[in-house]
Amino acid sequence: MDETRVVIISGDLVQQEVDAIVNAANNDLQLGGGVAGAIRRAGGPQIQDECDAHGAVRVGEAAITGAGKLRARYVIHAASMALGGRTTRGSLKSSMDDVFRLAHQHQVETIAVPAVGTGIAGFPIDECARVMAESLMAALSGGWQAIEVRFVLFGEESKRPFETAFWHVFRAQDLNSV
Repeated sequence: MDETRVVIISGDLVQQEVDAIVNAANNDLQLGGGVAGAIRRAGGPQIQDECDAHGAVRVGEAAITGAGKLRARYVIHAASMALGGRTTRGSLKSSMDDVFRLAHQHQVETIAVPAVGTGIAGFPIDECARVMAESLMAALSGGWQAIEVRFVLFGEESKRPFETAFWHVFRAQDLNSV
């Protein structure tokens, strides 16, 4: 496969029909509010049960579980913060690198990603977009052959920072980016 489509849309993450959905997680893997709460409500209790069985991860890591009733096979939980904490550039970069490593390892070809850390964790969306673009570029350069990476954002106003960041990071690459 030669090209990866990078798509930036405004939409409902839990309605995406993809191999994996990324969860904006805390390191205890407790599906509380925000993106995690939406995933818990739409996917059913089995996702939290698998998180509980997996156990906590370090901030900056990711974990993979089944997707319950979602239209995906997996949920990959990006632990960019501690429960009640804040996301930092380092924790977001590390957790997203781990997300894409797990996606590669589990042969995920299509993935839907929210703006991890920009909700309750308080990370700026423009910086989030830059980190996401850098992590994705590193994963694709490292051999992950995704068909489509879909960034599913809350509201049209969230798209502009992602479009700008991805244009800057991917413009010189041989990828079909936005």
